[in-house]
Amino acid sequence: MVWFSIPLSAPALAETAKLQPLYDSLATSGPEAAEVILREIALERRRSGSVAMDLLLKRGIDALERGEAAVAAEHLSALVEHAPDFAEAWHTRAKAFFALEELGLAIADLEQVLRLDPRHFEAMLGLGAILEQLDRLDAARDAYALALKAHPHYDEAQEAVTRLEAKTRGATL
Repeated sequence: MVWFSIPLSAPALAETAKLQPLYDSLATSGPEAAEVILREIALERRRSGSVAMDLLLKRGIDALERGEAAVAAEHLSALVEHAPDFAEAWHTRAKAFFALEELGLAIADLEQVLRLDPRHFEAMLGLGAILEQLDRLDAARDAYALALKAHPHYDEAQEAVTRLEAKTRGATL
């Protein structure tokens, strides 16, 4: 997979700068330390730098949790329009699009997340899941492998790799 490099705005650069040391620590941490680092990453990812934008993200997340994917997509579309460099806005909207079975839109948003935050392991996992659903198993395996490289203790990614290996073995027998 090739991710294009795009110039980032000052807020996006600040977000990336805060996350990089956390990602570095996560990549080399043990399982117990990883839990603490993951909480810090989650908190940092949800900070846009704007109270209003954080509220739109919360509204989108709340709508997703209530099973209202279309409402979530509306809130999150407003958010990405006003804060296009906020990676978590794109990631959360990708989840809404996935719930709406709009896989092309979900993939486009996940690609944007990875342009803004190339080590966003949850976006990699989501991309892998969609690619697997589309029967693009080699590309899915690559996405899962990247997720594991960024987060070596990512159980969901490891389970996905194991599942794909079993599928591949079953197909070749």
